[in-house]
Amino acid sequence: MDFRTELASFLKSRRARVRPEDLGVRPLGGRRRVPGLRREELAELAGVSVDYYVRLEQGRSLNVSDQVLDAVARALRLDAAERAHLGHLTRALRDGDQSSAQSAPAPQPVRIGVRILLDAVGDVPALVLGRRLDVLASNRAARALFVDFDALPAAQRNAAWLHFLHPGSRDLYPDWEQAARDTVAALRMDLGRFPCDDRLCTLLAELSVRSDDFRRLWAEHHVGAHAHGVWRVRHPVAGELNLNRETLRLPGEPDQALVTFAAEPGTASQKALRGLTDQLVTAAG
Repeated sequence: MDFRTELASFLKSRRARVRPEDLGVRPLGGRRRVPGLRREELAELAGVSVDYYVRLEQGRSLNVSDQVLDAVARALRLDAAERAHLGHLTRALRDGDQSSAQSAPAPQPVRIGVRILLDAVGDVPALVLGRRLDVLASNRAARALFVDFDALPAAQRNAAWLHFLHPGSRDLYPDWEQAARDTVAALRMDLGRFPCDDRLCTLLAELSVRSDDFRRLWAEHHVGAHAHGVWRVRHPVAGELNLNRETLRLPGEPDQALVTFAAEPGTASQKALRGLTDQLVTAAG
């Protein structure tokens, strides 16, 4: 992965979405061939020289300070996730040559206590996501709602792979486009956090080759983390469900998150989820 190109593309995409007039800046003269802020305008807002900002955007200022990054982030109106990603990219350039050999990713075993918790939540679908959105563990309700993760090859037990390459994904998510955008944003965050993860780079390459939608969304340079919100799921047996997604980082395992999909009490979605789980128990018994 060429992180100089990644940094340049990220900053250019963030400049393109900011209009000078939105910041009370008088646009510089001359014909504007691209949307958003020019480098000169951003440098002025951030309080740095144009040459310094150009070198930063090109990945040639490896010892840039947090104060400068904060100033650039304010000028570009970056949110917390985007500011963190900017820091990750500059550190990746500073700490290692992107042409160096990729390191083997460390394994991510799921604690027995977490596995017990997954089973204990009963008819609430729950799973554990790791780096690069790998599905590390899941309960029976999650496998019934989404897919039987345990039956998949290891390389396919990944939320991004399933969203873009599994044939049933578009039928499962009525809001497929937004869910896809969120998934890509989370992958880009991981790319900055784990720049030498060869499995992540392999995943990104496969998605780029096989999915036009992934290439389109990746080019938007959105950054974010899977967190919380209402997810709509259209299940072939349970029907359409409205589920509250919550993401909880696991103590002692900063790269693992417990993700639950719970229906509000007394709703048709809760009743349908319980019925789905009961069918599984009956079939297993």
